[in-house]
Amino acid sequence: MEKTVLGRTGFEVSRTAFGALPIQRVNFDTAKEILLRAYEGGINFFDTARFYTDSEEKIGYALASVRRDIILATKASGAKDRSGVMECLETSLGNMKTDYVDLLQLHNPETLPDADDPDSLYAGLLQAREEGKTRAIGITCHSLSNALEAARSGLYDTVQFPLSAISSDADYELIDLCRQNNVGLIAMKAMCGGLLTDSRLAFAGLRRFENVVPIWGVQRVSELEEFLALEENPPVLNDALMAEIEKEREALSGDFCRGCGYCLPCPADIEIPTAARMSFLLRRAPSENFLSEEWQKEMNRIEDCIECKACTTRCPYKLDTPGLLKKMLADYRTFL
Repeated sequence: MEKTVLGRTGFEVSRTAFGALPIQRVNFDTAKEILLRAYEGGINFFDTARFYTDSEEKIGYALASVRRDIILATKASGAKDRSGVMECLETSLGNMKTDYVDLLQLHNPETLPDADDPDSLYAGLLQAREEGKTRAIGITCHSLSNALEAARSGLYDTVQFPLSAISSDADYELIDLCRQNNVGLIAMKAMCGGLLTDSRLAFAGLRRFENVVPIWGVQRVSELEEFLALEENPPVLNDALMAEIEKEREALSGDFCRGCGYCLPCPADIEIPTAARMSFLLRRAPSENFLSEEWQKEMNRIEDCIECKACTTRCPYKLDTPGLLKKMLADYRTFL
């Protein structure tokens, strides 16, 4: 397993890292099987968050015995101030059966906290580090402007941001900035929330950037084996592969839902993260499941949209979510 140094943290992390959000969808024993296989396959960097329901507990259940051999990152999800960060962290430590995390991150704050405010979120990160409960501090952002500001600030050891093989040139500016400032760069949404279906393209597209560490979301052993195989025999990023990447970039250009879920809850109970990507899912994944009676009912909920715009105000990408949902419903019905 190839490793790289995660910016100024000095952590030697596997370039194939594990995103633990999807393991909340499987039971504890299945999660343990997946996590241990990842560890045995050479992955030593595991990223989770307090908001990922029981994923922290599953990490503790599976990896407590090898805690000193791995790099654990979590996020103080939902914290509003310094004390909130510490409360989140204490819960995380108990869940993961450890007395420290290697990396504690703020979880997509709307704006960067005031570093001079003694009660701010940032003050919570500093307290956690001073007390030895985290070794490094970072931030996750869905806003490019926030990510760039964080990377320039000198305040954070790491920045986590959605990056993929088909990201825009503007997004790629963050890669150079983090390299210049020795900030560790963690790539989330490396498969574009499931819309980029070729793991070979996704892997090669980011592997060309030595300072980018993708966290691949995994919920099946078969998915994990794909990435371990790619790590063992990395695809060569030649002209033919670049042409495929450019074709995917063109197909997914413009505004599309990444499936992050920040739009929820919806007062009309619309399953927005899936419904807002339905046109892509029908064309990029086996369509049978999405055309079931159950999913027809789910998609018909779009007609109940009350145009409250709550989803739009919460969307990190400022999408016109109600308008996007209506387009998806119209397209969906052409498949029935």
